[in-house]
Amino acid sequence: MPGPRPRTRLALTAREADRHDLYQRAVQDVTTEGPFLARTFERLAGRRAATLREDFCGTALLCAEWVKGRGRTAVGVDLDPAVLAWGRVHNLAPLGARASAVRLLRQDVRAATPGRFDLVAALNFSYFVFRTREELGKYFAGVRRSLARDGIFVLDAYGGSQSWRTLSERRRLRGFTYVWEQSRVDPIDHSVVNHIHFEFPDGSRLRRAFSYHWRLWTLPEIRELLAEAWFSAWVAYIIAEAG
Repeated sequence: MPGPRPRTRLALTAREADRHDLYQRAVQDVTTEGPFLARTFERLAGRRAATLREDFCGTALLCAEWVKGRGRTAVGVDLDPAVLAWGRVHNLAPLGARASAVRLLRQDVRAATPGRFDLVAALNFSYFVFRTREELGKYFAGVRRSLARDGIFVLDAYGGSQSWRTLSERRRLRGFTYVWEQSRVDPIDHSVVNHIHFEFPDGSRLRRAFSYHWRLWTLPEIRELLAEAWFSAWVAYIIAEAG
């Protein structure tokens, strides 16, 4: 979903474009996701959530949004030092004193993090980077150990018949066009190769601004692995798009 508001000057050409800014505009909507996480936790746990860990946090936009709430803290985990540095400048610095409520860790999401968390989030299909049941199962087990007693793990997935074929989808946004391309799908091992491109009114393009080599995990597989990691229950929220 497109982000609800710009964070920097709108880039109208590929030469001027900042791929991280464009990604946040095109893919993330933290002003919706943050309140959803808070409401869902309170409904299921019966109390307000205070601590969030954002796995595969990238620019830590969700962390930055989360700590705008009173008494909240967040930890963002990602392996890429460049994208973490971008997030510190563009998303954390504007928070002023509240930036101290966010801690960014450059490490594998499977490594232990200090403390226990009310919420752990792995959004935008980021955990699809784990290509075997053993890898994904170990990640889920690590998340389970990092949660508070009544903690909640939030992750998303995509599926449907179109997810099993190559395709290219375009969505026009303010000042640019977002292109999602699924360029390769292997029905045997469920591996997929996806790219994000950006196109601009002057005809210039940012091809393969982001590329992903994933396994397309199905909901039954995810549910089974969560059960094996000793998660006590799961709830699915289904969002269907017309088309």
